[in-house]
Amino acid sequence: MENPFGEVSSGYSRAQAIEDGELVDLTPWARETGFRYPVACTRAVWADFIAWPDEGQHGQSERGRAHDVLFVLFCAIKAGASGDRVEFKVHRIIPGASHHARAGNLYSVCGPGDDPSPVLTIMLPEED
Repeated sequence: MENPFGEVSSGYSRAQAIEDGELVDLTPWARETGFRYPVACTRAVWADFIAWPDEGQHGQSERGRAHDVLFVLFCAIKAGASGDRVEFKVHRIIPGASHHARAGNLYSVCGPGDDPSPVLTIMLPEED
């Protein structure tokens, strides 16, 4: 049977995106939080919500900040999210700014990864 959509001109796999650093694999930490599917975030989410230049200062660490993002997403999903997209808000301290927590919007999409198995990807509102 011929492909009704034609030949694929190029493909970029999730594994390649993780290898290239476009996605950051959070799966080991996500499993600790209770996720059953692989979870990754975009490089922009990592930079804005998780990366911390002065690890350990002000009670912040990348692992702790990743846990915050994952836990809030996990709670949003458990609260009865329907569909493949879940929007959620995470408060975080922004390095170099005043040390007050600021809210930031994120969303997660659940869909097939490099095979039909489901994966989650966490993104900023302007990303797709």
